[in-house]
Amino acid sequence: MQIIRNDPASAARADSPLFRGEVMSRTLVDKAASEQIRVGLVEFAAGGRNVMHTHTFDQVLVITAGEGIVATPSGELRVRAGDVAVIPAGEPHWHGATEGTAMAHLAIGQHGSTAIVEG
Repeated sequence: MQIIRNDPASAARADSPLFRGEVMSRTLVDKAASEQIRVGLVEFAAGGRNVMHTHTFDQVLVITAGEGIVATPSGELRVRAGDVAVIPAGEPHWHGATEGTAMAHLAIGQHGSTAIVEG
């Protein structure tokens, strides 16, 4: 067993091409802690989001604060603290805050890859 202390000071600006706007991220569970799963805490300022992308694994988003959007090419769904979104492997999607409210979520998945969807 391992206990991982959540250190808010370890958050860093998410500056990869996957993100737009102000987004902070920190890894809570990495490969050193688990060979099977990864968990990250992502905090989106109002208007912050990521771009359309896919994963090679199912992704679970647990909304921990605020209100946001989880979207696919066919539509957008509003989410708020306490909601859980399950995104199947390979499904194009994006998620983030609304224009007027911040949102935070735990992103849970397997170790795998993420690909930005063009267009």
